Amino acid sequence: MGPISSSWSFNKFFSIVFVVFAISGEFVAGYYRPGPWRYAHATFYGDETGGETMGGACGYGNLFNSGYGLSTAALSTTLFNDGYGCGQCFQITCSKSPHCYSGKSTVVTATNLCPPNWYQDSNAGGWCNPPRTHFDMAKPAFMKLAYWRAGIIPVAYRRVPCQRSGGMRFQFQGNSYWLLIFVMNVGGAGDIKSMAVKGSRTNWISMSHNWGASYQAFSSLYGQSLSFRVTSYTTGETIYAWNVAPANWSGGKTYKSTANFR
Repeated sequence: MGPISSSWSFNKFFSIVFVVFAISGEFVAGYYRPGPWRYAHATFYGDETGGETMGGACGYGNLFNSGYGLSTAALSTTLFNDGYGCGQCFQITCSKSPHCYSGKSTVVTATNLCPPNWYQDSNAGGWCNPPRTHFDMAKPAFMKLAYWRAGIIPVAYRRVPCQRSGGMRFQFQGNSYWLLIFVMNVGGAGDIKSMAVKGSRTNWISMSHNWGASYQAFSSLYGQSLSFRVTSYTTGETIYAWNVAPANWSGGKTYKSTANFR
């Protein structure tokens, strides 16, 4: 394909780009949009209190404190995608089962991994074995869709925007020479592809993916106020969270920003 003719106006070119994104049904002009419906199955883990769902492979810790509550799910390996699925939001509805509650759906956030069970067939217990797409939901979320004694149900699902109140939250771990950040309350597509950190006396420093929703930098940054550059895995959009943490930041604390994806 040759270069765009100089006779084309910028407005015409922008209109074409906008249409392409609109057709994809995902990212339009700075806003993440629902994706297409697909089919999978869902089970549940834990009880009505959700105690067994706390923590998890994404590293969000106590899900009540993190803002996710009991509207969560563990993803099969295919959906978890080495941790890049952490924070994504899915609308799920029960489909074609006598146990379904008619017309009911719920939105969950991915906070954990449902690991493969290689001792079980993929159609008989190994529900999370690749390449299956599967949701192991917190029991209260599952109970919004179907009678819990069903055990496993067919579902329809789609990616939806994560509706978050306020900005992203950055939980600090590590020490003065190793900064480990867990990112929570991410809006829009909900996921993260890459991060960088900037101290008040440094340039931007690329952070490497540690595990789940955590990123790390092996730099001495203590005594500097910190800002972050965050790029979405799904959309590729990058935003800046300036001056998130003060110069006297410390591990174990969570700092809030005003920046977020939409």
